[in-house]
Amino acid sequence: MDTHTDTSFPDHGPVCRSVAGLLDGVDDKHLAAPTPCPDYTVRELLGHLAGLTLAFRDAGKKELGATTDTAPTDSLPQLDDAWRTVLPQQLDGLAAAWRSPDAWQGFTRAGGVDLPGEVAGIVALNELVVHGWDLARSTGQVYEVDRASLEATLSFLEPVAASAETGEAPEGLFGPPVAVPADAPLLDRVIGLSGRRPDWQPGE
Repeated sequence: MDTHTDTSFPDHGPVCRSVAGLLDGVDDKHLAAPTPCPDYTVRELLGHLAGLTLAFRDAGKKELGATTDTAPTDSLPQLDDAWRTVLPQQLDGLAAAWRSPDAWQGFTRAGGVDLPGEVAGIVALNELVVHGWDLARSTGQVYEVDRASLEATLSFLEPVAASAETGEAPEGLFGPPVAVPADAPLLDRVIGLSGRRPDWQPGE
């Protein structure tokens, strides 16, 4: 049992398992396919996931260095040949790092940006939820996310989306929100707030 777990903070474990569960459904033929991220193919999306899992794992552990100092926009992500083995391990490592209350305290860094730990933890959760959806949608898979992760992500995205509409959001953080019905599924509402169309299909 992990005696350092603090249930007052979100647990990244469920969404990490959801993302890891998609990997077996990614065939080599998918790697060159488009994704909802305009600049990324599936290969590059997987490379981005690999990079962010390392960055936010180390951010949670306060082990700052090359993994936490590099902005994701510096270059297109590269995908290691061993990603099918390595990425699930990195997802587990990220979830474990953020189960420590210390991860949520003080300041840390990710993507070259200094952030309060409590903000970095939610940003990591948002990245996993949204990019997991990107991967599922790009490869024709069903994506199931636990409600707690979706609610935490929605609470994070709502004020950011409101700031984007007034031009006050950090440049490049999210695309313009996409309107979805108020009674839409929670995942669709999250995806719309992230600047994606919930009905996106490959080739569009």
